[in-house]
Amino acid sequence: MDENNVKKLIGETFNDIANAIETGKFGTNIKIGLTTLGSEHGVDALVKGAELASKEGSFEVVLIGPRVETSLENIEVDCEKDAHTMMEELLDSGYIQGCVTNHYNFDIGVSTVGRVITPAFGKDLLIATTTGTSDTDRTISMFENAIYGIITAKALGNNNPTVGILNVDNARSVERLLKKLNDNGYNINFGESMRSDGGLIMRGNDLLTSSVDVMVTDTLTGNILMKLFSSFNTGGTYEAVGYGYGPGIGFNHKRIINIISRASGTPVVANAIRYAAELAKGNLKNIIESEYQKLKELKFEKLIETYKQENTAKVETRDDFKMPEKEIVSAEISGIDILELEDAVTSLLKNGIYAESGMGCTGPIILVTETNLEKAKSILKENNYS
Repeated sequence: MDENNVKKLIGETFNDIANAIETGKFGTNIKIGLTTLGSEHGVDALVKGAELASKEGSFEVVLIGPRVETSLENIEVDCEKDAHTMMEELLDSGYIQGCVTNHYNFDIGVSTVGRVITPAFGKDLLIATTTGTSDTDRTISMFENAIYGIITAKALGNNNPTVGILNVDNARSVERLLKKLNDNGYNINFGESMRSDGGLIMRGNDLLTSSVDVMVTDTLTGNILMKLFSSFNTGGTYEAVGYGYGPGIGFNHKRIINIISRASGTPVVANAIRYAAELAKGNLKNIIESEYQKLKELKFEKLIETYKQENTAKVETRDDFKMPEKEIVSAEISGIDILELEDAVTSLLKNGIYAESGMGCTGPIILVTETNLEKAKSILKENNYS
């Protein structure tokens, strides 16, 4: 390095030190944007959230919106569309490393991982996912949601998060896919329900206690959960608790854009900015890329393709075989997805085993005789119903 470059470097270093002493912000090169238009609580509520977050000193906040009285940097725009355009330009140029906004439309394949504070023990919980659409197929969407949740946890510094699946439609199908991916070599730390029967299918109690680090669900359910967790003490008009609806995650998505609601209040805005800063510091974009490469090597996309082919092919009808005689059935088979329950029953009837569908205390069940129990389980497994 020549003498002029050395002097330049020394000069820049002293300027950085002087700026740090003046601002109290040491060692920060992270800037997080916040668009301030569109809130039901007005621009001031968002600005106050930004000012609150910026006091940490480990990152800077850049406001994108109308001019306001504040010490924060303020890039002036006067409508939401222009705010989003400016946000994207600032992210793509690297001027900011993440941004918090609302009412932003992600592409198909991208959905957000929310972060709430659960009431039982005050523990953080990632809800995967809360807005956006990972895939147009519900089961595949939830399957990918699980991966998005794991990626987000890793960016937050949790390299081995526990994962559970909320007991909603398709949960059992998602469980099978995740276990196949785990068998292929993608390590998934499956959690355990706090209920006495355990398992990785989670119930309402597990939401309240945060039995796992990542709760997998469909996006619409996740969105409702976010609203309940964040505003159950305020009547629903003001989101006061949590970190917002989280970053948009997708294998081809390159921007850290965290979503808040129009109902998000000052505390949630502040936490959403902190959340985005943590993800930027945790190299979220690099983790997405590295995890995707790993997944491709472990036949992640082949699993999806195979599932879709099998799901199309295995729809059963009761018109082309003789029904077995009715029997008294008392042996239960659980672990069948509710959306596949009747098809699974038909597959047994087709193989000469009398079966009925039912609903147990933990979800859908198939009832057969004790004599046919093991054979029925084998048939269901062969046909990918369990």
